[in-house]
Amino acid sequence: MLILRRGLLTLLVTIALLVPALAQTRIFTDDAGRMVEIPGRVERVMAAGPPAAVLLYSLAPDKMAGWVTAPSEEARAFLAEPYRDLPAHGRLTGRGGTANVEAALAMRPDIILDVGTVDETYASLADRVQEQTGIPYVLIEGRFEGTVETIEKAGDLLGQEERAEQLAAYGREALARLDALLAQVPQDERPRVYYGRGPEGLETGVANSINTEVLEAVGAVNVARSAGSGGLAGVSVEQVLAWDPDVILTLDPAFHASLAANPLWAGIAAVENGRVFRAPALPFGWFDAPPGINRLIGVSWLASVLYPDRFEDDLRGETAEFYRLFYRVDLTEEQLDTLLADAQ
Repeated sequence: MLILRRGLLTLLVTIALLVPALAQTRIFTDDAGRMVEIPGRVERVMAAGPPAAVLLYSLAPDKMAGWVTAPSEEARAFLAEPYRDLPAHGRLTGRGGTANVEAALAMRPDIILDVGTVDETYASLADRVQEQTGIPYVLIEGRFEGTVETIEKAGDLLGQEERAEQLAAYGREALARLDALLAQVPQDERPRVYYGRGPEGLETGVANSINTEVLEAVGAVNVARSAGSGGLAGVSVEQVLAWDPDVILTLDPAFHASLAANPLWAGIAAVENGRVFRAPALPFGWFDAPPGINRLIGVSWLASVLYPDRFEDDLRGETAEFYRLFYRVDLTEEQLDTLLADAQ
């Protein structure tokens, strides 16, 4: 009996010693179906693109290796210290990619995270970078309709389940309020909207574009759906005139400021009726730029401008709550005024 007890004790000690070693890595199945071996504890993460950077900052800022692009001076006021001072390392994905394999290695992350469109192109990039660097590269779907699931999956990846549930709970509540509002709006009362990007407003999101999917989320009709599929497209003023949208949205201050006096855009219903709105964009865009979890506050704003007679929530109060929870800043009244100056 004594020998058996000693043998059992030896076995238990051996298991206790092995468990930490076995837990040093685990397999994480990303949204491309890739089985990625990641550290058991992820402590340092490099964002492949802006949507991933916003998610990391909101969920686990202490794990950020840096920003994809350095925050502007205007944006810094809406970000918490010391995270707003993290270095910029460039982007690995999307248009204008500036980071390379050497940059990724220099940041010494435990993993690289990309959030957004997940398809064969992005999966191939992830495989290539992972092979070249030896750094695990994880893809998480970033479509707006799955925002809550995106947050929860990232929480599991980063070991931040409790924090993720706080953010996810906000998302569920915000989307439930939106659904309740839209249930009261007949289809024939839902506005036709044009989203104009850039200083001339002649780039827009087409059908199935991640950049304009919030329009569908709030029940609006994207007039540019017929101009293509799956991304962004350049259009002409004549085309926008033919669409004659009820509402025009933009993030660009120059385009917003020029519309009322620009004879090329005269005659469009949105311009004639003063239904042109610039979405707030500090520290991240509420409608787009990037198309990440930052859009959760954008749906409330968009519902307020598209359905002003039905929107009953306190947008200023909700904005303050969102920034406190997601961005870790307490907004002043002046900051609230700045955010909403051209948005209502």
